[in-house]
Amino acid sequence: MVKEIDLSARRLAHLESVIKKYRQDFYSVGKALKEIRDGRHYQKLSFKSFESYVRLRWDMGRSHAYRLIEAFSVIDNLSPIGELLPKNEAQARPLTKLDAFSQKRLWREFLKTGKALSAVNIKKFVSAHLGEQKTKAPFIELISKDYKQAVGS
Repeated sequence: MVKEIDLSARRLAHLESVIKKYRQDFYSVGKALKEIRDGRHYQKLSFKSFESYVRLRWDMGRSHAYRLIEAFSVIDNLSPIGELLPKNEAQARPLTKLDAFSQKRLWREFLKTGKALSAVNIKKFVSAHLGEQKTKAPFIELISKDYKQAVGS
């Protein structure tokens, strides 16, 4: 039990050093914050909630901490696609509204447009996609004829 607490305390110290050292790197900070939150490591420092931990320990609002965590998750999801990824939290933010599959699909489509990699361009692209989805025919009608034929429908 003592050894487990030692490892846990060392892990928390490491995660906090990442946040201090890479304060401007949204990916590293988001990853560290996610692990601290999910592992409830903040309780080892006598914080009752993750929100109070980030506010008092890092002078960071709850919403900003969660945006960093969500942006980390987007980059983690997109990283197998290629080398061109969102460069900051603001660029990743519009993609957080989508499921993992849609994030990958829309990111590929956005990159094909050749538009500049900016938060505004990404937001407009994702918003346009989400607007189109609302007006399209029901999901069942989006299944290709080849698929229907292959499964015998």
